Amino acid sequence: MRDTVTGLIGSYDLAGQYLDRDAIDQLRSYFNTGMARVQAAGIINANAASIVKESGRQLFAQLPELIQPGGNAYTTRRYAACLRDMDYYLRYATYALVAGNTDVLDERVLYGLRETYNSLDVPIGPTVRGIQIMKEMVKAQVAAAGIEKTEFLDQPFDYMTRELSEQDV
Repeated sequence: MRDTVTGLIGSYDLAGQYLDRDAIDQLRSYFNTGMARVQAAGIINANAASIVKESGRQLFAQLPELIQPGGNAYTTRRYAACLRDMDYYLRYATYALVAGNTDVLDERVLYGLRETYNSLDVPIGPTVRGIQIMKEMVKAQVAAAGIEKTEFLDQPFDYMTRELSEQDV
């Protein structure tokens, strides 16, 4: 798993260049948000079970057909699998959040996921909505903890939803 620092240095090393002003600015931005990233990860860690449970509750309230007979979360096993997947997305979003880099999401979550879901007839739309609900909950909890500049929180969640939503042309 790469982070912002190793990714940036690696790309400049491959090009045989010194770090320029843009690279220094990117590093400064990453380090300026470092403590907030770690604090946000701590908040997510402490509240992960409730974030997943409440996100699932909100998702199924918005899309009740998922838990009705014939729905993809109908039966206890499928319902539990949905919450397990939501927990998985939240955990990896936290890793990407701390790293300031979405590579871990590609490597561990997204590669092949859309194809797997399609082959199992798991709808992508509700998955995307569930990830967005978790993002909203995380942002609210981080703000409630007094962490102000939180724009970095959007990156991993928005990246997952964008990649899952992307349609082949």
